[in-house]
Amino acid sequence: MKIGVITYPGTLDDRDAQRAIRLAGGTPVPLWHADEDLKKVDAVVLPGGFSYGDYLRCGAIAAKAPATKEVIRLAGQGLPVLGICNGFQVLVESHLLPGGLIRNEHQHFICRDQRLKVENNQTSWTNLFEVGDEITIPLKNGEGGYIANPDTLKMLEAENRVVFRYLDVNPNGSMNDIAGLTNERGNVVGLMPHPEHAVEAGFGPDTDLAMRSGTDGLKFFQSVLKALVKS
Repeated sequence: MKIGVITYPGTLDDRDAQRAIRLAGGTPVPLWHADEDLKKVDAVVLPGGFSYGDYLRCGAIAAKAPATKEVIRLAGQGLPVLGICNGFQVLVESHLLPGGLIRNEHQHFICRDQRLKVENNQTSWTNLFEVGDEITIPLKNGEGGYIANPDTLKMLEAENRVVFRYLDVNPNGSMNDIAGLTNERGNVVGLMPHPEHAVEAGFGPDTDLAMRSGTDGLKFFQSVLKALVKS
């Protein structure tokens, strides 16, 4: 299965995402922000970084890029899309996911290993998890505070569209401890933590289970491959 990874000016984690896809058993396909042709990929990852220098708002310019416009069109047809950190910001700016992401509550960039609780395993990117799983994924952001109006928050909770919640500590002031969301169809997922940095034992965050130490993020990419095979 071919999974595209879009590089925008200022993207930092495209190579990491490509490597994660490869370790999961997929074929990574580099994509360029200015191209409309997504090379017939089976899924797309919008990686982390600081696209276009985070001018205007984080992800606002990237949301208008030719490649992103094609992602929006194909996501409406069911293409699996994962937005990580800056990619999550692009997804909300593209209106593929609701709400917004603002400056961290404490006004500082944060980098830490973050514990998360899995709330929804019915998406293209989370089907190998169990609801209630507690995982550890690296987090690094300055504008990760999730916000939404009361009606949107109520809808997200009622429709089980919160995919991940922060555990132990809310690192950025996100409403309802929201760390990640999905769309109604379940093919689009966005989250602030970085699963591509937790795909190989010994090179990711330590967990209480040595056998999976540092590999909690690998299931994201294995999940989408399973979803694609089933489809």
